[in-house]
Amino acid sequence: MKIAFIHDQKKIKTGAHFINDLIATKLKAKGIKVINFYPKINLIKTPYHLKGLQSILFFYSLLEHREKILKCDLIQGTTYTPLTFLAFPIPVVCHFGSTTCGFLYNTPRANLLNRETKKLWYLLKKEGIIKELNVKTRRPLRDIAEMENYVASKAEAVLAVSEKVKEELIDQKISVEKINVVHNAIEDFWFEQKSDGIIEEPRIVYLGRIGKDSFTMKLKGIDRLIHIYKRFEAVKKVTIGIAVTDMLKKYLMEIPNHGLFLNIKKDIIPSILSPLSGSILFIPSRYEGFSLSMVEGMSQGLIPVVYPVGVAPEIIRNGINGFIVHNQSEAESRIADLLANRQLRKELSEAARSTSFQFHSDIMIERISKVYESVLENKTNFKQYSFR
Repeated sequence: MKIAFIHDQKKIKTGAHFINDLIATKLKAKGIKVINFYPKINLIKTPYHLKGLQSILFFYSLLEHREKILKCDLIQGTTYTPLTFLAFPIPVVCHFGSTTCGFLYNTPRANLLNRETKKLWYLLKKEGIIKELNVKTRRPLRDIAEMENYVASKAEAVLAVSEKVKEELIDQKISVEKINVVHNAIEDFWFEQKSDGIIEEPRIVYLGRIGKDSFTMKLKGIDRLIHIYKRFEAVKKVTIGIAVTDMLKKYLMEIPNHGLFLNIKKDIIPSILSPLSGSILFIPSRYEGFSLSMVEGMSQGLIPVVYPVGVAPEIIRNGINGFIVHNQSEAESRIADLLANRQLRKELSEAARSTSFQFHSDIMIERISKVYESVLENKTNFKQYSFR
């Protein structure tokens, strides 16, 4: 089996990048030949409101690799990235770690934020941490959302990383028969760190991408995070973040009792988190397709207090391995209960760590391989393509 694996133009240290690398590496270890392709040329430069169109056209630069790609058995790409090859007789598998429709639906405008964090959001604007309360236009995201829908409708198979993403695709009229739920996995090194029991002085921990503009910061719930940090001023806090503006970095560094780790190598993170076992991992996101950060933190014995995003509703059992919350008051109450109850923290920490083993990469790769095999069994529907 030979797979053409389509990536973005460069390796950006986000969840999608790590998952793509993990899948490609593990497929190779399984004996499946994987050839990675990166588009290189922006075909056009556009004003901001046409950035979605620019991103879509960007992948047409892959036509320079057409002969190599079409000699593979199938193509895997992230959401709309295999668009260029829908016109060719080669099976396409789309991997949805999230949907742009999910981003749009779950990220409100500033005036629609809950009162608990609305004032804080306006304060971030006043202090210059965000340049604008809302992005100028959501048109680029709407363009990408429409293209994701089109490509998924034409693909032979769709991989959805959670039941939530599957529901979003079904809502967009994607055939349920072609959608396969395959949970993401975390790298093997997350399971190598040994636990020495729970920490006596628990922290409140944030792990993950933070964002660089008003939309992505709002999406990741940075206003919610700062709100909780301020409500627990005397508690020690740890933020391990990716993609932070200089102004936000300065603001976060001034929060009392706060340790800040930015853009550090991912394989170092377990050594930082493991000694914090029994601490609270707060996931304030308004939308996640999966939430790798949650599972990564759980693997180190952190206890998730999380909004109902990504895979959380599938795996979190309140009071057993973490808590799902629906507003800031509820989050504050759950965190306070955990900080005050060592035995509860110990039990939930152990259960959270145990839950994380469901997301070993071998499980993910086995399921993806079966999807590939199923697609190739039906390859007789595709006429053979030869170069002349």
